[in-house]
Amino acid sequence: MALTLAATTPGEPEIFASLQGEGPSMGKPVGFVRLSRCNLACQWCDTAYTWRFSGDNRPHRSGEDYDRAANQVTLSEAETAEKIAALGMHRLVVTGGEPLLQAPALARMLALLPGMEVEVETNGTVAPPPALDALIAQYNVSPKLAHSGNPAELALIPERLAEWAANPRAWFKFVVAEPGDLDEVLALAERYAIPSRRIYLMAEGIDSETLAQREAWLAPLCISHEMNLSKRLHIQLFGDTRGT
Repeated sequence: MALTLAATTPGEPEIFASLQGEGPSMGKPVGFVRLSRCNLACQWCDTAYTWRFSGDNRPHRSGEDYDRAANQVTLSEAETAEKIAALGMHRLVVTGGEPLLQAPALARMLALLPGMEVEVETNGTVAPPPALDALIAQYNVSPKLAHSGNPAELALIPERLAEWAANPRAWFKFVVAEPGDLDEVLALAERYAIPSRRIYLMAEGIDSETLAQREAWLAPLCISHEMNLSKRLHIQLFGDTRGT
């Protein structure tokens, strides 16, 4: 069995060591594995090379599409685990795309990495099966707000959000582009009883200048609503580049 991964360059899987740039583990040294494919299409997505392949007409603000063969790599579960182990890190971030679309193969791969602390980054629309869930220490759930361009019926599934809200391993990370986006966050937090201490607000942006401008008004909102501010540390350190 195999996993479909994103590629940093043609034929090279996006498996690397870095610092976690976002959310509750921000700043921690981790290994990363980026899986390919996504069931949503955020118009500002900074990893569109994981899903917007030639012939995919889902909207993205760049208008760019990607050659599938050059941007996907298929690896066996054993080879994927071997490459991750070779990084020498004790914590692993599984990201995408939407990693839970490959949950069965992901579970088998992670079972080959005993003792690894694993966090999964997900858009919150897919439930992890028990075999995978047993191997996960932390979920970074990022429900997509209206400004992402995704229809609410696809991006905000009530039963999924209720399950994540009830899961103490799940932390919520909301991408915000303007102050008005907070109204949607507050409505979701109230509807699903999401504790503010488990909510991170993160500015949308792929350059340090944009992030700094938005964080200037986002920080006071975090204080007034007792929510956490998430930086995008990797953007500040490395820019908008793959494998970082």
